[in-house]
Amino acid sequence: MSDTQQNNCWSRRRFLQTTATLAAGATLGLGASPSWAAPSAKKMWFKISLAQWSLHRMLKGGELDALDFAPYTKKEFGIEAVEYVNQFFMDHAQDQSYLSQLKQRAEDSGVKSLIIMIDREGDLGNPDEQARTTAVENHYKWVEAAKFLGCHSIRVNARSKGTYDEQLNYAADGLRRLTEFAQDFDINVIVENHGGLSSNGEWLASVIQKVDLPQCGTLPDFGNFYIDRKKNEMYDRYKGVRELMPFAKAVSAKTYDFDEKGNEATINYRRMLKLVADAGYRGYLGIEYEGKNLSEPEGIKASKKLLEKIGPKIQLSKQAEPATTG
Repeated sequence: MSDTQQNNCWSRRRFLQTTATLAAGATLGLGASPSWAAPSAKKMWFKISLAQWSLHRMLKGGELDALDFAPYTKKEFGIEAVEYVNQFFMDHAQDQSYLSQLKQRAEDSGVKSLIIMIDREGDLGNPDEQARTTAVENHYKWVEAAKFLGCHSIRVNARSKGTYDEQLNYAADGLRRLTEFAQDFDINVIVENHGGLSSNGEWLASVIQKVDLPQCGTLPDFGNFYIDRKKNEMYDRYKGVRELMPFAKAVSAKTYDFDEKGNEATINYRRMLKLVADAGYRGYLGIEYEGKNLSEPEGIKASKKLLEKIGPKIQLSKQAEPATTG
């Protein structure tokens, strides 16, 4: 058979296979895409997850049960990965019945559990050694809960007091001890820029370097760069993200408000995503909508649309490598 004949046969087989696939899809009712489906999804160099805090008003107001977070995320937004916030099930860290329901509802919905964000368990950088130890041990149960749910990380804070160097040493000590515990569960301990010196990218990067354990990293947040809100002292967000990305095991795509073109009104998303891409990050970007002009569901949809619009336009300059265990 000549090359031309072979090519013609191959083309005809490909045509028949494609036609059969389309026909099967139509028969099964798969021809129409759901409203949240993105035509550019295949071009994306990252995946999208949803941070539970994006729905904090609905959760606190009783409009949404925390147990239904994962199925709601899949049904309403077509997002298949979630990041929990411990505040919404604070008393259930060691409640096997509750955690089993949370896990089962996520699995039944085809949703992956990535992170538990931990607050209100004490300061890991507390200057008082006993208080710091208590804070470290308070986080143990969340490491165990994260392991049970199938998460890859817990997100913690590096809050402390003292001079620049004192806080660096205190925070590194607390994080190191917690990470040493988490290593036995194959759980990462990741720190978010979340106010105070933790919003200083150079300081937080130095803390992670001082801890010097592979499972201790960062969760850069595009928006949390206020060092002191009362003094209106803010760290350069783009510089901060660039400094934190080498240690990133997750990324928080914070949004507040949108202009008439659907762009984030306060954050240059094209610039941010370029910083993330240039760091070689190819993991999840977690939507965290905190705006007030749109409802929480509409804000999440606008955030997802923005990521899907800009993501494929970013020119990748480094080879894709998985950035998380999720």
